[in-house]
Amino acid sequence: MADDTRAQRHTAGPRLRSYTAVGDSFTEGVGDPGPDGSCVGWADRLAVLLADRLPDDPEAPDSAHGDFHYANLAVRGKLIDEIVRTQVPRAQRLRSDLVTFCAGGNDLIRPGADPDLVAEVYESAVADLTRSVGTVMVTTGFDPRGVPVLRHLRGKIATYTAHVRAIADRYGCPVLDLWSLRSVQDRRAWDADRLHLSPEGHTRVALRAGQVLGVAVPADPEQPWPALPPRGALVGRRDDIQWAREYLVPWIGRRLRGESSGDHAAAKRPDLLPLRP
Repeated sequence: MADDTRAQRHTAGPRLRSYTAVGDSFTEGVGDPGPDGSCVGWADRLAVLLADRLPDDPEAPDSAHGDFHYANLAVRGKLIDEIVRTQVPRAQRLRSDLVTFCAGGNDLIRPGADPDLVAEVYESAVADLTRSVGTVMVTTGFDPRGVPVLRHLRGKIATYTAHVRAIADRYGCPVLDLWSLRSVQDRRAWDADRLHLSPEGHTRVALRAGQVLGVAVPADPEQPWPALPPRGALVGRRDDIQWAREYLVPWIGRRLRGESSGDHAAAKRPDLLPLRP
């Protein structure tokens, strides 16, 4: 009986025919390369889930079957002020049935960042979006307890996550709660840089997003990972040293130079286009 109830809940969501994704590298899909080298990511995968649902809608006119439009405005490295200044107005003009909004993570990992102030900017954007578009789904942060360096920011990220949930309550937004997604605590859910999801990590986030929206999904995002052989402390320390050399030191260098990975990047899908032309 419990399984039947769960299945019904996950297939009872609204019919969505357009989707705009707003955010940074997480929403752009960094860590999940496609066959041509471009990013795929959880938002692209969610768009496919939503588009696949349309042909099964008996109430849709024949001309609308499979007619799903998708835009992804996210750009890696962007801070919340720039996302709100550039992407949010664009998303308002596109007036999609669904907007996913994830921002603030790059701010929180910077020294001296105040999660309360970042949340104030976030809330102003949510207020603007909810006046202009259909459904606004907000996204919490991940629990960084197992990530070197970032684990020291756990309290700050938890505070921001609490703000996002409160904002969602005030504006009636569905919440993609990544803090509670236990499967992404596995290191295989993360790219080698430990800052971005792996293809499997992005897939699990897309599945959870579909569940939140009431869409039937093809797999359980919390499906257990295959067992791994034990890994000794020496191997772990060696991996940490290699990670620091290849990723942490260059990241710190960019911060000191005032550079961002998104300085010369552009949105990969700035217009609402049919997902399958």
